[in-house]
Amino acid sequence: MIWAYPVRCLVGLLLLLAACNSDVPVPASVEFSAEQVRLTITRTATNPFLSRHDLRLTLVGPGGCSIEVALFPNTGYASRRNLYQAGAGLLYVVGQFDARVIDPLHCTITLAEFRTLDRYVTFLGSFDENEQERWTYFPASQRPELPFEKR
Repeated sequence: MIWAYPVRCLVGLLLLLAACNSDVPVPASVEFSAEQVRLTITRTATNPFLSRHDLRLTLVGPGGCSIEVALFPNTGYASRRNLYQAGAGLLYVVGQFDARVIDPLHCTITLAEFRTLDRYVTFLGSFDENEQERWTYFPASQRPELPFEKR
């Protein structure tokens, strides 16, 4: 009976640690080999207990192009970013609260207002959590476009 309390404390501590978010960066990537473009969104937990994450978008493109920008952070179940193909070789990364225009030919990523984005685009996929809450990329062939929830 003397060991019951320390064992319960140890089990409780292990369960608590298992439920915590890791602050290890978790990348999810998609590559378009024909265009020599690779996009990665890296998610890093900023709170051990709540769904809070910093997000970084990295573009690696032709001719040694490499650029990285911070995205609007996830402040509560808002990490998902949809990826679209727009005209003139542009890509859009659209989140619930921000949108980025990616120009791989000029190696630029710019913040854009939603109203300035072209409406005639092709959904390519999304960066999101899977059923096991792991950060990953879902191509459009694997999962359809999901609307953003209003909270």
